[in-house]
Amino acid sequence: MRKSTILLTLLFVPLLALRAHGQDVLKGLQAFTKATALADGSFRPGVDPDYKGMSDSAYSNFAPVTYAVVIHSTFGWKLPHEDRTLTWIINRQQRDGAFTHTAGTVDPKSAQGRVYNTTMALMALKGLDSRPAYDALPVFAKVMEKDYKNLPAYSSSFFPLAYRLAGAKLPEGADQAMRSTMIQADDGYLNDHVAATFHAVHYDKLLNVKTPKADLILKRTLKDQKPDGSWMLNPLARDRHACFDAVFMLKHLGGDREDCKKAMQRAADWVMACRNMDGGFGHYPGSPSDWDAVYFHVGVLVMAGRLTPTDKLPKDAHLLGWGHLFR
Repeated sequence: MRKSTILLTLLFVPLLALRAHGQDVLKGLQAFTKATALADGSFRPGVDPDYKGMSDSAYSNFAPVTYAVVIHSTFGWKLPHEDRTLTWIINRQQRDGAFTHTAGTVDPKSAQGRVYNTTMALMALKGLDSRPAYDALPVFAKVMEKDYKNLPAYSSSFFPLAYRLAGAKLPEGADQAMRSTMIQADDGYLNDHVAATFHAVHYDKLLNVKTPKADLILKRTLKDQKPDGSWMLNPLARDRHACFDAVFMLKHLGGDREDCKKAMQRAADWVMACRNMDGGFGHYPGSPSDWDAVYFHVGVLVMAGRLTPTDKLPKDAHLLGWGHLFR
């Protein structure tokens, strides 16, 4: 056999294996969807009916619904009960524009709950090519009067995302107010944590502005990656989304840097270790499958090039989810 033929074979076989592995992941995701779908169009956090969820899916049952919509929009699939899912979302909106969940730990009347549920609902409606019955932006305008100062640091990019989903620009005063809460340390990080830093980078991407201290952010992000490929550095409740957050920053601040590409592939390997027999993903290896983990881990696989989105993505697909489809 000629050397050129051997070389092509060596390159082609791993590509086929990767593609086959990707197809297996996608089939598993479809099976997980069917196993968690409820008759009213909503979704359980996981396969077990008694499982209450972790992180976002425990926080609000808008999370499993929205993440199911976003994943299905990413790959061009239809939901098991798509019409009922749309009805479920629309019926959750109040006349003041806010959306409310039917189960979850966050107070739906709090500023935090109103911002979270309303942003998630707008995301899901975008994925289903629909719009809310009432204008949702007054919810955010009300929070910007004073309550924004007390929101968690991971809330920053909710605001420009919600405005863009509604087809409006973030008001200049709101931008200035939000930026006053986003204070970078000398290493570029916010709140000494990857999640707060990710939301600041995501915030800048949504407004198409350059993130300050980007090189320093990359330096720390690369330094913090563990030998197993993850960024699980703190108690699990704090770092459940850390891998996604870090990979987004590596991709969008690191460009074509080889060290960033290698780190993303190591992250994708760790994500695959979180996959379960039911086709879903847990937040960490051995953790039960959860729609929250499914969304964020699938997002890593998309950003790392392990999974390929549909050619027929919805318009402005980069507004779906937390940036896995950002150009």
